[in-house]
Amino acid sequence: MVTQETVRHWFDEVYATRGLEYLRPPEAYPIFVHLLGAKPGQMLLDIACGPGLLLRAASRFGLRAFGVDLSSVAVKMMPKVAPGARALVGNAEALPYADNSFDCVTCIGSLERMIHREAVLREMHRVARPGARFCLMVRNSRTLKWKLHAELLGRRNVRGHQDAAGLEQWSELFDGLGFDVDRVLPDQWFAQRFRRALGMSWEKQEGRVASSYLLPLRYANEFIFVMRKRA
Repeated sequence: MVTQETVRHWFDEVYATRGLEYLRPPEAYPIFVHLLGAKPGQMLLDIACGPGLLLRAASRFGLRAFGVDLSSVAVKMMPKVAPGARALVGNAEALPYADNSFDCVTCIGSLERMIHREAVLREMHRVARPGARFCLMVRNSRTLKWKLHAELLGRRNVRGHQDAAGLEQWSELFDGLGFDVDRVLPDQWFAQRFRRALGMSWEKQEGRVASSYLLPLRYANEFIFVMRKRA
């Protein structure tokens, strides 16, 4: 049976051995701050913040950046990665922050790894201020890669609690727990790499958003949900 301790140990090992190489480059993270429409001075919480790459992007835009992560190894890396941001070691199912604290909440590529994701979403809702905005990136279970690699071949990462769900499942989950969805986009990483291969600098493409690719949204590798806290 997978427990929080199992997951924590797996992430501690990953960050201890691979460090930032486990993650996308820093240039891939500002897009999430753009999608939030966040303003300087606002408070942002990144759940499962890892070493703090999104916190670094948020701080650069003048936000007051806070994070929480299960891995103490990741959080110890954060002062060098995101100077000025603050992060705590903690369980997202019981966030160590007060009610109505944050204007923005993010969780990038991690919600599907949470053992009790409904509890995590309730905690996100609790710590968010009225009208707060959320940006969550979650994995799609209906891609060919997931069906073949994770399900048919049985290569799902059990220790790291690797999981996924379809577009309809994610949408219903968020709606049922008090989130109003403004936009759903495909993961932007493919478009970012494609523009970079064509010679476009990271700075010039930083705020550019690809609303769709060749395939319908429901087949995207990952979904980005931009949402608001329901009144």
